[in-house]
Amino acid sequence: MSDEFSVESVYAELLGRAPENKMEPRLAPLFRAMDVLGEPNRAFPIIHVTGTNGKTSTARMIEAGLRAHGLSTGRYTSPHLSKVTERISIDGAPVPDETFVRIWDEIRPYLAIVDGELEADGEPRLTYFECLTILAFAVFADQPVNVAVIEVGLGGITDATNVGDGLVSVITPISLDHTDLLGETTEEIAYEKAGIIKPGGFLVSAAQPTDAAQVLLEKARDVDVPFRFEGVEFGVESRTVAVGGQVISIQGLAGRYQDLMVPLHGAHQAQNAAVAIAALEAFFGGEKELDFDLLQEAFAAVTSPGRLEVLRTAPTVLVDAAHNPEGIRVSAEAIDEAFSFSTLVPVVGILREKDAAEILVQLRDSLGKLASEFCFTQSTSPRAIPAAELAELALELGFAEDSIHSTDKLDDALEWAVERAEANNDLAGGVLVTGSITLVAEARILLGKTEE
Repeated sequence: MSDEFSVESVYAELLGRAPENKMEPRLAPLFRAMDVLGEPNRAFPIIHVTGTNGKTSTARMIEAGLRAHGLSTGRYTSPHLSKVTERISIDGAPVPDETFVRIWDEIRPYLAIVDGELEADGEPRLTYFECLTILAFAVFADQPVNVAVIEVGLGGITDATNVGDGLVSVITPISLDHTDLLGETTEEIAYEKAGIIKPGGFLVSAAQPTDAAQVLLEKARDVDVPFRFEGVEFGVESRTVAVGGQVISIQGLAGRYQDLMVPLHGAHQAQNAAVAIAALEAFFGGEKELDFDLLQEAFAAVTSPGRLEVLRTAPTVLVDAAHNPEGIRVSAEAIDEAFSFSTLVPVVGILREKDAAEILVQLRDSLGKLASEFCFTQSTSPRAIPAAELAELALELGFAEDSIHSTDKLDDALEWAVERAEANNDLAGGVLVTGSITLVAEARILLGKTEE
């Protein structure tokens, strides 16, 4: 391994490329990279996960189920919260620094070949996300893993991850997000996401809007793959709030799984669990009931960092990477169900490419009973909407002027929100950090939560 590389230097090199929000709608350079690297994308079976919300949580549940069944796993998800190696996990843990650096050192000359060919054709070189995706496939092939759970970055048809063919294609709930790139209706967005459904595979989908479901159904029929939809062939039968999470009963594709403990909050996480179980059943053939004890072992250990995660108590500080209106809505329902807040002070930061107005309206309407004061701030991302601009937008949307506080520094925002949550000796006050995942990541670091 070259002595010149470290995780930090590799990350800096990656950041020198076109950024994550500038994904290229192309696959040819990815296939070319796979070709020069000996097709690592064909080295292991893939469970491919797309959708608008719930992708990472569902991927983590699927991975946990595979590991409980004795399989070695790779998991590729995005974005990361604390460290870039979180995106490429081996057997449930971020890839070791040494492996990350070694494999990058090995593939770097081959990526230079592809970059040279692209530049000769007048095209942009491989982007940040394309390089990370290639690196993930190379790491998983090097291990080698028994199976990889691969989360789509954006859309599906031309997403860099679509260089791999999913033995099981998993589609979590589709709603409006990235409408400038994917389409302005759930039908148009579903068309993009249906791009991961491949011949020889198996489709497992969460319940979808009617127009989106029709698109997925037609694509599955076109490529002649079996398809199973939540609410038809599988789904959540019951769920009960429990200490630290919920107890759920699931009707799967091949069996019923009663009284599973899942240490995550909200109806949406129960739905994610149902989709994960169906995906596991499909991966193992679709006709055999999973071993309940193994499934419970898997789910009991599942975590979902940055998703309704408690970072401290007295007062409770929650972080939740709800970055679109639907994400805000389901998180608000989960908070109302799982926590007994008398007041809640949202700390909000949003990235420029998001629908900030709709997010703010949903936040106000969903948390109206709990939240009477809002703190607008920003992460250090260059894509962050300035705090003052968010506050001005909130005012235009009808937020009461005396309910709005803004500061461009997150540590100041947290300090103010904690003081407001504790006002009047309120022992049931809480703070919610939400919106941008970059804001959630920085809050986790500020509050001492740096592990995945």
